Amino acid sequence: MDYVDTFIAVADDCPVARGTVPPSTASNPSVVARTYQLVAEQPYRYTSGDVVFTVFADRRGIPEQERAAARKEFYSRSQACLRASDLGKRYGWGIHADADGRIALVGVETPEYAEFVSGQLRSDSGAPVTLTKAMRSSRAPR
Repeated sequence: MDYVDTFIAVADDCPVARGTVPPSTASNPSVVARTYQLVAEQPYRYTSGDVVFTVFADRRGIPEQERAAARKEFYSRSQACLRASDLGKRYGWGIHADADGRIALVGVETPEYAEFVSGQLRSDSGAPVTLTKAMRSSRAPR
C-alpha cells in the first residue's frame, strides 16, 4: 500500500528516543537495514511499494529484467506495509509520504517529527497530513 500525505509515527512501545541506524552486516543486510539505507540515502525518491518490493527483490537476487513480472506477482498477494517495519517499531524513525507517495525518514527526536505528530502540518492541497502509528511490537496491556 502506498501512502499519500501521511505520516507514520513511531510505535507507542518503541524503545529508543531518537532515530537510530539499524545494525547491518556488509555481506547480508537485514530487511530493516536495507529499507533504512534505501530511504535514508534517497529521501522522497521511492514510494513505500517501491521500497518494500526493492528490498524483497534485492534479497532474492531477482535480476532487473525480471523485476516487473516479479513485482506483479509479489503484489498479487497481501504484503506487510511500512507500518509493520522495525524502523518505526524499534529504531525511532517516523515515515512521511508526500503528495506523490514518495517517502522519507524523520527521527523521533527532531522538530520536524514534532510538527508532524502535532497535526499542524498540511499537504500541498491544504488538507492536514494523515497521522497513523507504526504497529506495536507487543500487545497493549488490557
